[in-house]
Amino acid sequence: MLKQLILENWRSFSKAELPLNPITVLLGKNASGKSNAIDALQFLKRTVKGEEIQAALSGYTTVLSGVEGAVRNSTPYFTLKVLIQGENERINYLYVITVQTQPQIQLFYEYLVYQEYKPNQQHPIQTSLLETHLDLSNSPQITAEIYSDENTNLQVIWKRDHSILSQIKGVYSPSKLVEGIKVVSQTLEEIFILNPIPDRMQHCSRLAHSLTSDASNIAGVLAALPEKQKIQVESTISVYTRQLLEVDIQRIWTEKVGKFATEAMLYCEELWQPDQLIQIDATSLSDGTLRWLAILTALLTRPPGSQMIIENVDYGLYPSHFHLIWRIIQEIAARQKVDLLVTTHNPVLVETIESEAVFCIVVAHRDLATGESKLTLVKNIKNLARLMTSGSLDKVTVNGAVEKIASAAWRK
Repeated sequence: MLKQLILENWRSFSKAELPLNPITVLLGKNASGKSNAIDALQFLKRTVKGEEIQAALSGYTTVLSGVEGAVRNSTPYFTLKVLIQGENERINYLYVITVQTQPQIQLFYEYLVYQEYKPNQQHPIQTSLLETHLDLSNSPQITAEIYSDENTNLQVIWKRDHSILSQIKGVYSPSKLVEGIKVVSQTLEEIFILNPIPDRMQHCSRLAHSLTSDASNIAGVLAALPEKQKIQVESTISVYTRQLLEVDIQRIWTEKVGKFATEAMLYCEELWQPDQLIQIDATSLSDGTLRWLAILTALLTRPPGSQMIIENVDYGLYPSHFHLIWRIIQEIAARQKVDLLVTTHNPVLVETIESEAVFCIVVAHRDLATGESKLTLVKNIKNLARLMTSGSLDKVTVNGAVEKIASAAWRK
């Protein structure tokens, strides 16, 4: 599981740390830096999967400035670091990648280290597994030191237009290095960012084994599940959707359509009056309902241990249902063993979360003096008690008190 993301000179961040718990809420106003933090995880996922670094930087749908906006100010480098838990709580892997953006885009530095906490020790024992040599030239190749279990080091030359982690997979025989590569690669590759677009969910979609970020193929994913799992997932979705909507939802299901049954459509059965059932397809469902179906489908179909990000989790959903929505999301995530990072700028949802899990709320805000983005864990705000006396967290979020106090703390 992902435990921490560190951003250095990345977009609007100079340096910031995002702690990641089983459920983390990233709260912030528009342009506070929430999307920039998520883009960093997206970039790591894409480079580890094997995309060229330049393509991974320029291919965002949420970033308007592309490569030119990848770094803050004029420094031609950015660094991203992730801390990932290994096979148990005593073992972590720290993965670091630094990318040069000028005069050309290429790998500048990459590092993978194994950390193990021994009993009664405060700091971990660290073992380097992979580390590049710093190279200021514009050569298309870079040398990396590979550390084997036999304490013998190998120097290997790699291409600089891809991450070494994506190039090294499958090259070496089983070892601590190979295990580290497997854990880090799998964790980053399984990051899933969900940002449903209801208009794209209303049509037939081809059968598929994984949900797209916009959830446009939701019907195809549900219809392609093994029959027993399909029945179970659709039944669960129906139960949780019935709790939220004003109409009496009897069931939600998918069916294969077309001559060759390679596509599917999403359907809903509603009970308006006693013994009066109405069947409709996805074109008649509301945007809020479709977004909720996408969230449920994603949670119920993600592999255990994966990291899922839900952008604007409350968007299109009725505020009076937020407490129930939050309870359902927590319940399914825990059962499916899926780690969640959700973003919101809705203070009503913050108030719902506040009474249950203040510890997992991170505030994204702009430093009032420098304009750079910061990330502050709510429980670390020293003046939080005084802040709360002026109103609940949702109210002080609206008037910007959280951002002001967090910014002041950073300047100290």
